[in-house]
Amino acid sequence: MDRLDAMRLFMRIVDLGSFTAAADDLNLPRATVTHTIKRLEARLGAQLLQRTTRRVRATPEGEAYYSHCVRLLADVDAVEADFRHARVQPRGRLRVDLPAPAARMWLIPSLPAFFARYPLIELDIGTGDKFVDLLREGVDCVLRVGTLSDSGLVGRRVGTLEQVTVASADYVRRQGMPRNLADLQNGHYAVNWASPTTHRTEPLEFMVGRKRREVILPGRVTVSGVEAYRACCEAGLGIAQFPRYHMVDAVSNGKLKEILSTTPPPSLPVTVLYPPHRQMPARLRVFVDWLVEVMEKQL
Repeated sequence: MDRLDAMRLFMRIVDLGSFTAAADDLNLPRATVTHTIKRLEARLGAQLLQRTTRRVRATPEGEAYYSHCVRLLADVDAVEADFRHARVQPRGRLRVDLPAPAARMWLIPSLPAFFARYPLIELDIGTGDKFVDLLREGVDCVLRVGTLSDSGLVGRRVGTLEQVTVASADYVRRQGMPRNLADLQNGHYAVNWASPTTHRTEPLEFMVGRKRREVILPGRVTVSGVEAYRACCEAGLGIAQFPRYHMVDAVSNGKLKEILSTTPPPSLPVTVLYPPHRQMPARLRVFVDWLVEVMEKQL
């Protein structure tokens, strides 16, 4: 019998004034009741109960212990009730990190429906470009685009993003429209992207059939933020590659031109990541399920 059960047994003996009555009430053998109280008194180093031929009463030490048991067990019962209620109605605050374009276009517009479904959950949303260390920074989950390193986190794939290679209309007028990968070596340059995690400049990537080809072009500017990357491309500073959804408006209004459409960049995996849990909090579980649900509708 664990300590909480021993406390409850002790309180029942005091309430009923009898070992036998407590044993019958809790459906325990009389010997188990006697043995448990002896071990409890030995552990505490105090006599808790005074036995007479007619009734069992708490000693002064037992009365003090009884008062502590009332408070402690009430707290335990309240905590357990909160967790049982949370399984029915998830509650609490979550810290999440999302790619800014996906958050703006898909996820944030869907949040009213999420809060209508889960009114007791609060969200703290980050949308920065920097790498987020979930365990060190106390973030509950992230939505990440691209190939992932082995981080020890739990991942759920939600789909893939098609990519597109683009350049500004002004760039195409000045440098010409490349017709194939070989043309890229004839006076073209890129807006270079440096990974916020590794700080390494990434090459442009293209799929030729089923083979991935990397092309390194000179660049006048290197950036590590999504908005700066797009702004540099729109300013005519070079060729860049983006998820297609991020470029739909700019391509449709002619501000940007899609180039090399027959050899597109490889698609990017989209994954929800969160730390491993022996017992996943209900608020995190329902948010991850909702995130997957929204992204699967969009991708």
